[in-house]
Amino acid sequence: MTPRVREILSWYGSDNPGTLTNLARILNHGTLGGTGKMVILPVDQGFEHGPARSFAPNPSGYDPDYHFELAIASGCNAYAAPLGFIEVGARKFAGEIPLILKINNSDSLFSSKEPISAITSHIDDALRLGCCAIGFTIYPGSPERKQMYEEIAVAAQEAKQAGLAVVIWSYPRGSQLSKEGETALDVVAYAAQIAAQLGAHIIKVKPPSSHIEQDAARKVYDKQKIEVEKLSQRTRHVIASAFAGKRITIFSGGEAKERASVMEEVRELAQGGSFGSIMGRNAFQRPKDEAVSLLKEVMEVYRTAGAK
Repeated sequence: MTPRVREILSWYGSDNPGTLTNLARILNHGTLGGTGKMVILPVDQGFEHGPARSFAPNPSGYDPDYHFELAIASGCNAYAAPLGFIEVGARKFAGEIPLILKINNSDSLFSSKEPISAITSHIDDALRLGCCAIGFTIYPGSPERKQMYEEIAVAAQEAKQAGLAVVIWSYPRGSQLSKEGETALDVVAYAAQIAAQLGAHIIKVKPPSSHIEQDAARKVYDKQKIEVEKLSQRTRHVIASAFAGKRITIFSGGEAKERASVMEEVRELAQGGSFGSIMGRNAFQRPKDEAVSLLKEVMEVYRTAGAK
């Protein structure tokens, strides 16, 4: 156990040994094991966006085994997916990569400005499949947020009692937020705070833009001279909003983009103190060799930043 991992675990003083052990499994695994940084491969896009949109750019991705293999070959800290994908490979790849079971999901066959995901699997499934953690999406800003907050309150309690860690995808959406506002700095920082208050061990948010959505927040940002120009500055603010950096906060990779753009964003996130990245489409939509190379480069950026 490295001093950095021991320090991070000390932030979760209310958790039982089982939960801390599973959180340590994620922190100690892969290329970044022991550094306090992490890169996770999430593959819930087949459920969320459909198979062709997700996997046609790299048809190997239609096979659930492929994503286990990619996460293992690249040295990821963990692999996250819904029930079906995890069930296909959990036995074959048992013990080779920490698993995160995404227990709620939505589809894109019905579009709504007021999103809510369905519960699609349970704590017992995570235990049966040898997972280290559950994953859960909330949409702060949606009028359905009350139900989502209540659902994750129950799921997190059950997960922690069972010795599992909790990962919350916190994605602000809703009719009272503009499209630009979904990634506004004040909104993303608020989303990180909400996830931390709901008991997340690991928080996933989107990289924030310099836009400030809420008038009341804008006054404070201006008065306190909170720096918003650079992504590294905005990242630092989001990390501070997650209990002064005492909750692991990682950032999504978003839609597939050119490698240079991916790496530019990652370097800014790392400079701002991000604990890591959770990168799906930018990885699995590339050919495997290219995806492994990209993920390893991302890990090297975080490894170097953590060593400073």
